[in-house]
Amino acid sequence: MHDLRAIRDNPQAFDDNWARRGLSAQTPAILALDEERRAVQTDMQELQQQRNEKSKQIGQIKSQGGDAQAIMNEVSGIKEKLADREERERILAEELNAVLSALPNLLADDVPDGPDESANVEIRRNGEPPRPNAALQHFEIGEKLGMMDFETAAKLSGARFVLMHSGLARLERALAQFMLDTHTGEHGYTEVSPPLLVRDDAMYGTGQLPKFTEDLFQTTRGDWLIPTAEVSLTNIVADRILDTEELPLRFTAWTPCFRSEAGSAGKDTRGIIRQHQFYKVEMVCIVAPDKSNEEHERMTDCAENILKKLGLAFRTITLCSGDTGFCARKTYDIEVWLPGQNAYREISSCSNCWDFQARRMKARFRPKGTKETQFLHTLNGSGVAVGRALVAVLENYHDPSDGGVFVPDVLKPYMGGIEKLLPASGA
Repeated sequence: MHDLRAIRDNPQAFDDNWARRGLSAQTPAILALDEERRAVQTDMQELQQQRNEKSKQIGQIKSQGGDAQAIMNEVSGIKEKLADREERERILAEELNAVLSALPNLLADDVPDGPDESANVEIRRNGEPPRPNAALQHFEIGEKLGMMDFETAAKLSGARFVLMHSGLARLERALAQFMLDTHTGEHGYTEVSPPLLVRDDAMYGTGQLPKFTEDLFQTTRGDWLIPTAEVSLTNIVADRILDTEELPLRFTAWTPCFRSEAGSAGKDTRGIIRQHQFYKVEMVCIVAPDKSNEEHERMTDCAENILKKLGLAFRTITLCSGDTGFCARKTYDIEVWLPGQNAYREISSCSNCWDFQARRMKARFRPKGTKETQFLHTLNGSGVAVGRALVAVLENYHDPSDGGVFVPDVLKPYMGGIEKLLPASGA
């Protein structure tokens, strides 16, 4: 959501920024609606003043024993006009809110310009990507292990689902527990077990509604299944005024996530990279405005640290203007190396949303020593996607000599002594 007063003051700055995302000028329509609404509000104030004056006259006439019917008829007419203006103002307010709600966040000045992912800018790499001969993809490895079953999952739920069991199911759980322990024990995050079903307001607050309705799952009673724990965690501060001393807030959660994957037909149809249901460890930070850029770097470091501990090669990129998400002012993507695809693939996306979500949620704080409130800044990032981390472990730790998969050292404490998943071991 955007500050309407700021748009009035400098509409060109908004249009120039949105143009970087490929949008045409938006402020003429916004300002036209705003001008009409303000004119209607002025009419309402004048009518209200007329009604008050006429009502006083009625009282004076009646106190003197006179006939006030003519003026009473005028008041009745004013009430009808006022009701019409109130309805028009309500409609205009809804139209204005709909337009503003559908517009993306403003981009940071240092976001590189470009139409799509081809213009993203790599800023660093960690580790040397292994390039084994005839590397298998994760689903081939999982099926050869006998622990990744797409056929049964399809019978149960349809396409883009998987059923994993035995050592592979345990490895997935181990990854999530390792991530949570690292974020809480080393990175200062508070673990949260949040609701998976949320209301419209929560989805609106973090920008999923109305923009991404087609990518969401809704229950028969109207609740929404979360597409990411970002929704639940960020809305912890919705409709609240925090004190500066409470900041920063850092939350992490391991949850299933649900997405319809609208528009992804034909993409990653094999395997578990793009599914309707998947697990993710999410990070959310709530900070004062002067700390958000610093927190963005810190959050990205936290996500990178997970991959470093897992011994996985990765690169970090800054998304360009045409690839930056709706709510984000600036985003770093972390892409892990997958030998089976001979490519880097996204495993984490860390975004600074500035006050964009906070305005939608009415989330504010009161700086120390002042009475005025300011909007908070919100950040979110995958810390990391558990399913994609599992994909990376399978492909990078695969042993072609026996079809097994070595367990990374940091996961061994969570695996009950299992050091390697083997097809015949039943591990």
